[in-house]
Amino acid sequence: MPSIGPELLAESFQLAVYTIVAGALTVGGVLAEQAGFQHLGAGEAMIALWLCALGGVMLYAGTYSLGYQKLVSEYV
Repeated sequence: MPSIGPELLAESFQLAVYTIVAGALTVGGVLAEQAGFQHLGAGEAMIALWLCALGGVMLYAGTYSLGYQKLVSEYV
């Protein structure tokens, strides 16, 4: 049975880390956007804008920067 080479092991580890980080950023972005909309409904505009901006940056980083550019472009 052939053994897994160190290059394949390193690539698999890198793929797993990128996937976990992209997923965490995306989920965190969705939760920040949801909290921002809840604060907006409660009349706290400054906190709502801050959370929506933070959520937008997290969604961009999770879905496009890591999800699309790193995972889809390099590994597919």
